[in-house]
Amino acid sequence: MTPTREIYWNISAVWVMYVLLIPTMLIFAYGIYRHFRLWQLGRPEQRCDLIFQRIRGLMVYGFGHARILTHRYAGLFHILIFSGFAILFAGTVVVMIHEDLGLRIMRGNFYLYFQSLALDVFGLLSIIGILMVIYRRAVLKPKMLENGWQDAVVPLLLLVILLTGFVVEGLRIVATQDSSADWSPVGLAVGKFLSLFLFTDALRPSHVFLWWLHLLLVFGLIAWLPYSKLLHIFTSAANIYFRSLEPKGAMLKPMDLATAGTFGVKTIDQLTWKGLLDLDACTECGRCQDVCPAFAVGKPLSPKALILDMRHYLHASGPRLPAGKATATAEDLPLTGKAIKEETLWSCTTCMACMQECPVFIEHVPKIVDMRRYLVMEESKFPETMQRALRSLEARGHPYAGASASRVDWCKGLNVKTLADNGPADYLYWVGCSTALNARNQEVARAFTRLLQKAGVDFAILGQEESCSGDPARRIGNEYLFEKLARRNIKVLQSHKVEKIVTTCPHCFNTLKNEYPQFGAAFEVCHHSQLLAELIKQGRLKPSSGLEGKVTFHDPCYLGRYNDTYEEPREIVRALPGTELVEMQQNRERSFCCGAGGGLMWVEEESDKRVNNKRAEHALESGSDIVSVACPFCMTMLDDGVKSKKGERDVKVLDIAELLDRADNARARLTGESTLARGGEL
Repeated sequence: MTPTREIYWNISAVWVMYVLLIPTMLIFAYGIYRHFRLWQLGRPEQRCDLIFQRIRGLMVYGFGHARILTHRYAGLFHILIFSGFAILFAGTVVVMIHEDLGLRIMRGNFYLYFQSLALDVFGLLSIIGILMVIYRRAVLKPKMLENGWQDAVVPLLLLVILLTGFVVEGLRIVATQDSSADWSPVGLAVGKFLSLFLFTDALRPSHVFLWWLHLLLVFGLIAWLPYSKLLHIFTSAANIYFRSLEPKGAMLKPMDLATAGTFGVKTIDQLTWKGLLDLDACTECGRCQDVCPAFAVGKPLSPKALILDMRHYLHASGPRLPAGKATATAEDLPLTGKAIKEETLWSCTTCMACMQECPVFIEHVPKIVDMRRYLVMEESKFPETMQRALRSLEARGHPYAGASASRVDWCKGLNVKTLADNGPADYLYWVGCSTALNARNQEVARAFTRLLQKAGVDFAILGQEESCSGDPARRIGNEYLFEKLARRNIKVLQSHKVEKIVTTCPHCFNTLKNEYPQFGAAFEVCHHSQLLAELIKQGRLKPSSGLEGKVTFHDPCYLGRYNDTYEEPREIVRALPGTELVEMQQNRERSFCCGAGGGLMWVEEESDKRVNNKRAEHALESGSDIVSVACPFCMTMLDDGVKSKKGERDVKVLDIAELLDRADNARARLTGESTLARGGEL
């Protein structure tokens, strides 16, 4: 006899199920439409290209849980629940094909292996996953999570649905004495357990009652899904599919300054449709908040709260706006400055830790910068110290209002060529404002120059022709000033026929590499850590000694998370004889920001809310003797932070170029006298 079973055993009036399915699907469809209609409020954006690449990403990050699994406990229960319900849904589809379409596929080995054994096993795994969720919410209570009524109701409802399903199966197995019962181990165990308490005459009526109860619970769940947190089943998958496929460093988009009616984002309908989808995709997992440096030191920014506040505002104000139009009809419904407070926006360092951690690829930073653009370009509401920096950028081409040094003071006596006087070179060394005009960072430029000269690299600088890359202007929110600086710099670079650029500043590196192509200019740009590591590999730099002691490396956000450059700086440290590389607990893609990005380099912070002090503590906890950096912003912030936190310890902050430069001097030792120049901007 071929193994199979009767689908609707003991159930009469099956037509009622189909009648109930109609309102269930109508309620479900209306709920989805309500969200879709809100997304249509957003401005157009192209996210439908590169279909196969998007599908591959959906498989890896959606079905494969690549980012979710970085948190083992949460990743484990999520994949148990997801895989369990996916298999159970597939089993329901098999029943539909077998019974409703009349294609008798639920027979033989397929019935035994899949419809019986697999569904039982994966149903049990889902129960285990849900119990893990309940334990986490009720007992572990991680700080990054907030418990609302849905956080209790949703897992309990799913648990009841699964349990009633197994009870229905168990009652059927016991009542029919199913010969294939051994292939349904969970159902068989449940049935035998229930048979200890139920009379034989009670099996059929109990089965009927629980079958309809199970059905009503399932239909209720389907109808409620678009109105509950379970909506993320669809929105998260959609958000992963429509994620940005451009370089991470190019996430900020130019504005059409000539035709734009308003600058930046003031109202909810000025976001793009993908920006609005982001809001509904949020699963409230709190991972973004958990890694946010601003939140860690008590500033008024939580990336999770930011997205949720915007979502609540969308659902409150969105229905009052005309669908499919980006208009000024929301002028009486301001988002920026009302739902989202100004101080929240000015707390962000644009470090992108939130976006790196988000399992569903929500884009927090572009939203923050877009709202900053409105405050800066429309309202002129931003911190006074930032205003001084931008005024200096406009008037002097750099953000250091008090600087008196020129862009070439640092290289006096080093015989450094300029393009204007010597013509093209293999590399343009883009020095950057924070390196050329800061006394401490000038030492880095000198060390890097000596290394290039020793390796025989043909390079030159722009000298007085160099201007700020525009990174501070764009991150603060003055897109007009950024575009003005970018176009000027591009004109200068192209006039000198520059092809290759090396810079010691990750912010300049990112801007030149990823953002200048938005204005039609493409250069081959590398960071000095990349070039130095390559010169070591080629044997053109051969460290003869090291700085004896432990060295920890701080990953700059704009080098690491923005441009995925993690190994080259470490290769340089490892190349130094006698030097031990130790890692901070938060390193590489989960590195903790120094606190200077996003224009906060030019903001006076409260002493108890300084991100740099927190990062300095991480560095000191590593037990290292040297904190190595690869960014002038990080140098300034960590040098200050380490000094305030190190106590009696002799801990130095050195750029990787300084490490390598000192390693060529056999007399240079950790205990020796430091030749570093001290001081701030000149």
